[in-house]
Amino acid sequence: MRRLVAGTVLGALLLTGAACGSGGLFGREYEYEEEIYLKVDGSATVVVNTSLAALSALRGAPSFDDGDAGVDRDAVRRFFQSPVTEVARVSRPWERHGRKFVQVRVTTADIRSLSKSVPFAWSAYAFTPRGETVTFVQAMGPSVLPNAKGPWQGSELVAVRLHVPAKIQFHNAPSKKVERGNIVSWEQPLKDRLAGQPLRVEVRMERNSILAWTLTIFGASAAAAAVLFVLVIWWVKRKGRQVAA
Repeated sequence: MRRLVAGTVLGALLLTGAACGSGGLFGREYEYEEEIYLKVDGSATVVVNTSLAALSALRGAPSFDDGDAGVDRDAVRRFFQSPVTEVARVSRPWERHGRKFVQVRVTTADIRSLSKSVPFAWSAYAFTPRGETVTFVQAMGPSVLPNAKGPWQGSELVAVRLHVPAKIQFHNAPSKKVERGNIVSWEQPLKDRLAGQPLRVEVRMERNSILAWTLTIFGASAAAAAVLFVLVIWWVKRKGRQVAA
């Protein structure tokens, strides 16, 4: 019985590990993905997960494949580095379906200037404060090499995932859903992205950050607790003096 239980647990762990590594069970696989972590002041961190083949076809990047040596990560860094972006990290490469993938993390002080960087020049960005709200728009245009051929089966996906720091009032995501932590996603077949089909991301959110509001509430609660603590001590001392008298 112990051997059976141990074998079952081990099998489950192996299945979970394989699924997490491939993204097949607990997540969807994307050939190219942009994750944008937006702040209420317009600055942002953008994480790009992409195959080298997709990066070349969509963004016109040179080949970063060093064969058996892996990936020229320094060349990847130089491709993403620009006057309006700072490359924070280039990951070690990994493989999926025989293709090499890499993750690049960049930061920008103003999301509206991101289109001045070559890897993001296919998009126009707007960040428009209006009253108590801010509207963010990303209009993604055609790829550098339209209808480029690659090692794809035709079912591959492209995604833009937006992480916003404030309460969302409106978004145009096809799923109509806001995922945990104020995350909204847009997907498009890779073949449509290569064909230049437009992709428009639009979100309207409140100007007050959820984190700032949470910290304000926490600070107010801590202050109230401190005042209450002082009042309790004063009352105990006063009561003690009355009893002594």
